[in-house]
Amino acid sequence: MSEYSEDNLVEQPAIGLFSELGWETVNGFHEFDSSGKSILGRDAKTEVVLKSRLRPALERLNPGLPQEAFDQAMEELTQDRSAMAPVQANREIYELIKEGIRVKIPAPDGQGETVETVRLMDWNTPGNNDFLLVNQFWITGEMYTRRADLVGFVNGIPLLFVELKATHARLEDAYNKNLRDYKDTIPQLFWYNAFIILSNGSRSRIGGMSVSWEHFAEWKKINSEGEEGVVSLETMIRGTCDPARLLDLMENFTLFMEVQGGLIKLLARNHQYLGVNNAIEALKDIKHRAGKLGVFWHTQGSGKSVSMICFAQKVLRNVPGNWTFVVITDRQELDSQIYKNFAAAGAVTEKEAQATSSQHLRQLLSEDHRYVFTLIHKFRTEKGEPHPVLSKRDDIIVITDEAHRSQYDTLAMNMRTALPNASF
Repeated sequence: MSEYSEDNLVEQPAIGLFSELGWETVNGFHEFDSSGKSILGRDAKTEVVLKSRLRPALERLNPGLPQEAFDQAMEELTQDRSAMAPVQANREIYELIKEGIRVKIPAPDGQGETVETVRLMDWNTPGNNDFLLVNQFWITGEMYTRRADLVGFVNGIPLLFVELKATHARLEDAYNKNLRDYKDTIPQLFWYNAFIILSNGSRSRIGGMSVSWEHFAEWKKINSEGEEGVVSLETMIRGTCDPARLLDLMENFTLFMEVQGGLIKLLARNHQYLGVNNAIEALKDIKHRAGKLGVFWHTQGSGKSVSMICFAQKVLRNVPGNWTFVVITDRQELDSQIYKNFAAAGAVTEKEAQATSSQHLRQLLSEDHRYVFTLIHKFRTEKGEPHPVLSKRDDIIVITDEAHRSQYDTLAMNMRTALPNASF
């Protein structure tokens, strides 16, 4: 094999990085030995979930549950979903992985049954999960067999797909000539996928299983906003495939949105991931910040509403408290657009969440809602009257979008009077 081959220059260094990050690594090229027995415990190449890894993980993460619970959970997770649209199948499995699988266990006396939830991941302690990277992994679909460069399994579930090209090859070919073919010929692999990485070593992009090439994004920075951006496979792997980061991206930075044309899966971009987590860190220090959680800069078209959704959803899932988010803009079309984006992502289901008038806003803020969407202008008062205090709660977070032109005048002062203990 040439010293300049894809394997030597791209694949082997990538495998070394995964190993450094704590992944177990296995070469699957000769997975089935001469006797036909798989070193990964598969019965056939059509199987994409490693049951020999999944079951011990379920038993470890769910002590005290009977074996029947694990049987039901594995059957639910691995059932055939070929009749579904791939992105629909992916969303269904994503919810099972994220929230756990509910199973029914008959009572010992035969009278009735209990409902238990089988956890598939330990989101809080990455080290309690089993991380395995297989290179040269064979998968057989209905008609064809394909060999994937790198597949990352967490607790036996194939969450990561990496397609590598030689350093001199066009990165677009990884999408056009390889990924598109794989999604057609071995679709069952992508039912479980968290995200996809395409790379030729120097250029790398990441994206969800349903998006087009144009929506695959670079990942330039691993940690701080101040570090110099580097577009390379090493930055991509360290920034997204470190066990804690991979689980964070899947749990808190993955969105399914109903858009014109159907359901799509979105993965937060590098700046959204870093910015949201910076905001989360500020929130943890909320009592010492005097209501100032910070400023999150975006350029036009860089996904402000996606950042808002990821931030709010991660807070609600991971930070204890009865949080309310008040989302404020200064233009009607922005207010409607952001509300529709939250609704399309399933983050907000209340029809009453969008304030229609100043009176309606006062009603919403005096009640207990997860989200309130409003224009800054609805904090106005008649004839210069002082604005009343609407809530003294200290678990209200105000998020403003493009409201800078109106955040330093009477309306802004009224807003802060109405919510004296909120954070902004």
